[in-house]
Amino acid sequence: GMLWSPGGLAHEGFTLKLLVAGGNYGYTSAGTEVDGRYTLASVMAGYRIKRGRLEATAVIGPDFQRHELTPDDLGNRMRGSHAGVRFGVDLWYQTSDTFMATASVSLSSIGPNYWTRAAVGWYLFDRVWIGPELMALGGDRYDQFRVGAHVTALRTAAFEWTAGVGFARDSDDRNGFYARIGVLTRR
Repeated sequence: GMLWSPGGLAHEGFTLKLLVAGGNYGYTSAGTEVDGRYTLASVMAGYRIKRGRLEATAVIGPDFQRHELTPDDLGNRMRGSHAGVRFGVDLWYQTSDTFMATASVSLSSIGPNYWTRAAVGWYLFDRVWIGPELMALGGDRYDQFRVGAHVTALRTAAFEWTAGVGFARDSDDRNGFYARIGVLTRR
């Protein structure tokens, strides 16, 4: 993904968010294991607010998704290409120089589906935020809940890293460990 503001992200104002994602998933349908692959792209416009130690961004815009299923599951209305609307909110609040709370939500009319994350963290070693995280994601036929720990904003050269590990529980009883990693650069 990408965020862009004409005045820079350090200031309030118009913000454009580009989200591009893809991945694999699996589920059971009528006793058959189905492998799914998805791609999505969304271009959302909105506004970024900065009030002291609080940053909030709200965006909305078109959402495009494609789901390919093997074997083809004719009963899954997500199969094929779809267009809809995506809405998102990101919050970051630092109560002090050493404690933060963050929350994000992304909702799409396709499915419909959702993705949420909430975390708190302590700034340790003058380098990184570390703490617990909760995540929930899914749609009308599937839900997943995650609880774990995160490392956020670890800077190395021009990059900023984030990672999380923990346990995931879902509505298909495919429970187990999860890991996620992300990288960003600021310009």
